[in-house]
Amino acid sequence: MKITPSSRILRMLGEIEFDEWQCVAELVDNSLDDFTEIVRSGVPWAGGFKISVALPSPGAKPSDAVVKVTDTGRGMSYERLEQSVRAGWSSNDRFDKLGLFGMGFNVSTARLGRRTRVLTTRPGDDQWIGVEIDLDRIGDDFEASDITEPKTDPNEHGTRIEISGLHPERADWLRRNASNLRDTLGRTYSWILDNQPFELWVQGQRVRPRRHCRWGDDRHVIYGSGASSQKIPAYIPIDETFEPAEACANCGNWQTPDKGTCDQCGGDRLTLRERRIHGWLGVQRHLDKREFGIDFLRNGRKILQWDKRLFDWKNPNDPLGAVDTEYPIELANQGGRLIGEIHLDHVPVTYQKNAFEYSDRGWRAAVDFLRGVGPLQPEKAKRLGYPENTSPLGLLFKGYRRNAAGMRCLVPGDGTRPIHDLTRRWAQLFHRGDSEFQSDQRWWEAVVNHEEQSKRAKLAKVEGVSQNRPDELAVLEALGVNSDGAPDVASDSALVPPKAVAASPKPSKETTQERIERYHADSIIVPELTRDFGIPRVGDLVVETRRLRTLSLRDDNGQPTPALLVQGPGGTATAFLDPAHDVFAKLGVDAAELLVVEIAAILKVKADSDLTYAQLVSSLRAHSLPDSALRMDVVFRQARELLTDVRRMMAARIEPDPGRAFQHLSPDELTATENEMIANGQVMLTQKLGETGEFLLYAPPLFTVKLLEEWPEAFMDGKVFAGPYASLSSPSARRLSLARLSGYLNDIATLVSFTVDLGPQQLQRTRLSIQLLADELVAEA
Repeated sequence: MKITPSSRILRMLGEIEFDEWQCVAELVDNSLDDFTEIVRSGVPWAGGFKISVALPSPGAKPSDAVVKVTDTGRGMSYERLEQSVRAGWSSNDRFDKLGLFGMGFNVSTARLGRRTRVLTTRPGDDQWIGVEIDLDRIGDDFEASDITEPKTDPNEHGTRIEISGLHPERADWLRRNASNLRDTLGRTYSWILDNQPFELWVQGQRVRPRRHCRWGDDRHVIYGSGASSQKIPAYIPIDETFEPAEACANCGNWQTPDKGTCDQCGGDRLTLRERRIHGWLGVQRHLDKREFGIDFLRNGRKILQWDKRLFDWKNPNDPLGAVDTEYPIELANQGGRLIGEIHLDHVPVTYQKNAFEYSDRGWRAAVDFLRGVGPLQPEKAKRLGYPENTSPLGLLFKGYRRNAAGMRCLVPGDGTRPIHDLTRRWAQLFHRGDSEFQSDQRWWEAVVNHEEQSKRAKLAKVEGVSQNRPDELAVLEALGVNSDGAPDVASDSALVPPKAVAASPKPSKETTQERIERYHADSIIVPELTRDFGIPRVGDLVVETRRLRTLSLRDDNGQPTPALLVQGPGGTATAFLDPAHDVFAKLGVDAAELLVVEIAAILKVKADSDLTYAQLVSSLRAHSLPDSALRMDVVFRQARELLTDVRRMMAARIEPDPGRAFQHLSPDELTATENEMIANGQVMLTQKLGETGEFLLYAPPLFTVKLLEEWPEAFMDGKVFAGPYASLSSPSARRLSLARLSGYLNDIATLVSFTVDLGPQQLQRTRLSIQLLADELVAEA
């Protein structure tokens, strides 16, 4: 069989940069293309659609190491096989296929090894036919050896590619990375494997598509309030068709119709083809530092994954200006959650299939449609004279750019703050295929739970603080201190939500099961405490934790109890918590502390462990509730997240008069603010520093404390913080109310400003300040 070009050229092709997984993917592409043609033809196909990739075994000698890619496709004739292994050959249908044999085949095989055998057979053929391309033996006559193999079953069909003489470093990578290869191919072909009846196997294990952990089609947020409110869905389908264009089958160029010949190569093989963008944009259920952004696909294969270029904007009127990254800005260190999957079958890609031709007008048109031509940030757009960005991405940015817990931003929380670390762990369970985490129900329950706890806390605060007595006594009562300086125990009762009126007790008639069912119907799940509790030496218990709404919790003897653990089948249990019990409402005990005590008691008995209760409880806390540990990194992250919310809300309040706030910046604080803006890609903002309230988002953390103390009436009395100030008639009461807030804020800003390790007592103080300040934040419209 003659092949073109010579072996010297083929060896040079092997020097083209292709990663090992890309080499395998090139061969997989050809099989998927064949499968796709079969499906489109509508012909019934026996044997299924299966691609199997076999890698060198860990113990194989280098001389015996082989890579095999086998499919159950249609097979090829001798003439088609001869074309397929020629470098530079392409089919007439270059626009609807992933791979085209030809150049991709030669690059990938030469990159992996020095000898390639291709065997193929069709249904009804009496043997396998093929070719062996040995780079060490082929001369300038371009002749490769024809090969045949007997066929055991005439209905057998498909193609098999065997690559041997592997390059040592690539053979070593393939030996060690079967799992990584499966994951990478699962991401690359996720759409195809999820939407077509095709199977891909690597080293005997099936490749699973890596699906997006996104919110459901029916989830949404309400942006704004009143008549101007807007419903913004968390999933936006995309299907936009542009004017058709002519495509050249020779070189792949797209151009306006009716020119007769190709602008680039002069060929006349032009066909009128559709130009269409389709797919979706949406919101991930969790924040991630790396895995967010838009996937762009061509013919079902992902060319770009987690691409973030749509989040960047460059002013077209300032060619030398910097590129601004507009998302994520809030909690950028935590990552983002805007995602999408966009098909651009009409946009050409590079030969490595890891980028589109970004100068192509099809790419530019897609970007303009998906994200608009102006900035995503509304204040920046207004400043530069652009209208509101109403593109699909602009809509999602408006509704979901913030990451505050609750329904306003669709972010799970624990009643005080977001639970980002926990939702990331839930996402891992989603990707592992855990059935309980496939829908977004667990995330949604955490959003609802946060809202209920937050409303309960705010209701208690309203009931516990009288606004009709704006004097020192009112402030002292709000602080929980009476006039003689002692804690006011009686006033704490106002912080407890009212209990339902107890019905006449019927202990003789209500069974234990009926009582538990009553508790279950009156409770909601506590997501942050619903998990697997256990330690290796003792065992584990899968616990669903629920918080009562109105009922009082009682044990089997009818006595009030703050927590009740009910064992279920197969190492499961349900824990009920009574938030109105004195141990929570008055003594401030953490629910997790009581829960692990109850779990430790059960595990100790089940395992007949000789560990003490103290050892069990401490081990359970460390293994099962790492987020509750008094660790510097945990408290630091919580402080930074809360400070981000505070600064954003304060920035909105100074917007009518930003100059008044700006004047309080000292020279060193101004320099630090400018440096932070530049580091975050906000170069343009430095040119009009102080003209808007946005500078506060980048000012030093401790400046936030200074601004609160210098201008408290702008932020208190329910504007940013619920605490009273202007409504108090007594100067001493004002000072006390302000000092309370600024003290909390100072603890938080100090920790964020200085990264030195703090002792446990200082960390405990800061964590309490985080909780107390979070309770002071008003609900946003």
